[in-house]
Amino acid sequence: MKHHKHRGLRFVLLLTLGMGTRTCPADEQAATHGMVSSANPAATQAGLNVLKSGGNAIDAAVATGLTLGVVDGYNSGIGGGGFMLIRLANGTFVGIDGRETAPATATRNVFIRDGKGDTRLSQTGPLASGVPGEVAAFDFAVKQFGRKKLDQLILPAADLAETGFAINNGYAARLASAADNLAKFDSSRAVYFKRDAPLKAGEILKQPELAQTYRNIAEQGTDWFYRGAFARAVDQWMRSHGGIMTAADFTNYRVELREPVSTVYRGNQIVTFAPPSSGGVHLVEMLNILEQFDLKSLDETTRLHLIAETMKLAFADRAHWLGDPGFANVPRGLTSKTYAMSLAKKINPQRTTEVPTYGTPPNWEQDVFKKHTTHWSVADAEGNWVACTATINTTFGSKVVIPGTGVVMNNEMDDFSVQPGVPNHFGLVGAEANAVAPGKRPLSSMTPTIVLTNGQPILALGAAGGPKIISTVLMELVDLLDLKMTPGEALAAPRIHQQWSPDELMVEKNLPDRLKTALEQRGHRVTVLDAFSVSHIVARSPDGKTFIGAADPRAGGSAEGW
Repeated sequence: MKHHKHRGLRFVLLLTLGMGTRTCPADEQAATHGMVSSANPAATQAGLNVLKSGGNAIDAAVATGLTLGVVDGYNSGIGGGGFMLIRLANGTFVGIDGRETAPATATRNVFIRDGKGDTRLSQTGPLASGVPGEVAAFDFAVKQFGRKKLDQLILPAADLAETGFAINNGYAARLASAADNLAKFDSSRAVYFKRDAPLKAGEILKQPELAQTYRNIAEQGTDWFYRGAFARAVDQWMRSHGGIMTAADFTNYRVELREPVSTVYRGNQIVTFAPPSSGGVHLVEMLNILEQFDLKSLDETTRLHLIAETMKLAFADRAHWLGDPGFANVPRGLTSKTYAMSLAKKINPQRTTEVPTYGTPPNWEQDVFKKHTTHWSVADAEGNWVACTATINTTFGSKVVIPGTGVVMNNEMDDFSVQPGVPNHFGLVGAEANAVAPGKRPLSSMTPTIVLTNGQPILALGAAGGPKIISTVLMELVDLLDLKMTPGEALAAPRIHQQWSPDELMVEKNLPDRLKTALEQRGHRVTVLDAFSVSHIVARSPDGKTFIGAADPRAGGSAEGW
């Protein structure tokens, strides 16, 4: 069946997924052989081409991610890292942790100047980057679970980088917002500037050095990146600019396999990512709390109020407990339903409740987990599903392009707690569990998630947007599973976010004024923002015959199937 925009899809989905609150939906696609949804049509097409040429969902997800590194390079790329959650056709789940790691000589005081944490150092320049993990994660995924070879997936993206593409309004706006810091580095100006000004919408961005980097990986394997010329180029640049990352840090990088975190919500199994993702733990924690309330029967104000109060409780726990499980004791009790019931009792359905500090989950000392951004979702007809979230952190990461490579380095070191009480770029504060340490992985909000009903996958989703990733995935699951919205409607629905610190309720500007006022009357300090997260969903119809894909209308992404 050829992929198509299904004109009758909305009617079909209303029948198959049920009735509920309606919004103007995002475009939805239906297909029978497979589906890809990502933040850029070129990346979606790259993944679809792989599916059509005999690759599986894992291959397609890697091709999509490598292409996003070319056309969506301000969000993600091989200079960063990510999490890949895979549900194999045999029913097995695999969590591939390609998160960046702190350099071996990083210390807890690396960003302390005159006794205070300096986030300028953790966000821009040579100290801001962790050792990239995306290349290693993609290579591992393809070798272990794919059908294609990495060179087959990376060379089409290399050709696109060489040929170039016209940047759109969104890309141009992100480039303009980061221009002052990009301009500090000669190699970054060389890629993104023309006549001393950042490229504008409609101008062609060609990345020949990135194209050659991709081709070198294709021809020489990932050793070229981690043990060869690229690692040496990073080492040389860092040494000459006051950085601490070395070629040895690249040699020592390894992916980690994580056992996913799961819960059952309204009869559906929710499978998501484990620490160092804070997203998975707190998504489960919040769903367990919300399960104590009949959300579908509540008026919209009360429902949003309960969701906001639930977010506040979970983010208070995040600030204290969460970190790399190889370095910090992250209590499994955060995901227990008993703990969630105790938290639910603290919520007043009519008024905001002060949350002065974190909670204490059961057995917190003994029962622990063991050792800006983009999201895409892929599924194939054999039963392989992938939810993948990757990032270089903020727009254009550290703003550093390693000379001669075209690779934008991440600024994931800002995801550590640079000092207790000092907020990072996203306003998040952390504690000892997320302090900087050599080889440690910074805490992440990435929340790739797969949902099953009766043992069969029905949803793959995730989001971009820093800590708002967690709240976006939560709200979409409530919209889909409680309110029976279609994927397109869930993506288009207004979002809210409460992260405990600062104690304010962030809402999208398209949330109706009557709801903003009603939430203020319940005690929320409402702050109105423009769109603050982007999400992509692949779903399965209940009869198991049709894939449904939808891309977030806030961005220029696409969903395509065949």
